[in-house]
Amino acid sequence: MYTSPLYNPPMFRETRPEELGGLMAAHPLAVLVTISSQGLGASHLPLLFDAAEGPLGVLRGHMARANQQWREYTAASEALAIFSGPEHYISPNWYVSTKESGKVVPTWNYITVHVRGTLTFTTDAAWLLENVRALTNEHEKMMSKPWRVEDAPPEYIGKMLEAIVGVELAITAIEGKWKVSQNRALEDRISAVAGLESVATPEAVQMAQLVKQALPK
Repeated sequence: MYTSPLYNPPMFRETRPEELGGLMAAHPLAVLVTISSQGLGASHLPLLFDAAEGPLGVLRGHMARANQQWREYTAASEALAIFSGPEHYISPNWYVSTKESGKVVPTWNYITVHVRGTLTFTTDAAWLLENVRALTNEHEKMMSKPWRVEDAPPEYIGKMLEAIVGVELAITAIEGKWKVSQNRALEDRISAVAGLESVATPEAVQMAQLVKQALPK
């Protein structure tokens, strides 16, 4: 029997590595959730996915050294990183079946990747500098003139590194959920695309494209 901490009916499961990695790259700000004797902890962190290391890859980032989450985490427990992609409200008015039977309700479409594994933390200055460089270089790609870590005074960067802790999650499971109207009749899925496109916001257009991509070929 299939078991997962994430409610994920078969029709919504996404398992293609390129899709999972693509979402994590396009939406890198993850919610890192841990549990300790103090209860649940959560931090919002940009994380880089390295698929080449370990059986399933690793996630790397950093958090403020003042953040108690890293001090309270116990290595025997699992951690969960949640990446959220495009999402949008779906109105019953968009369904063909609304006029036919009226047996419809509103819903929400979304895509997400849940990554589980064990965490390690480091205060090693060389590790932290490499991680800050990697994160900066990745997200400065969109700029016409990318900023580099070397553009700041070395002594300032050194002080900033003293204020953070490196985070590395060794992945034991990756699960994707693409809830994009697959549970509706084909006519409703096609009409939902039209409804989303009529809203015409960037978020609605993104979701319309995802619904289209999931249509039967």
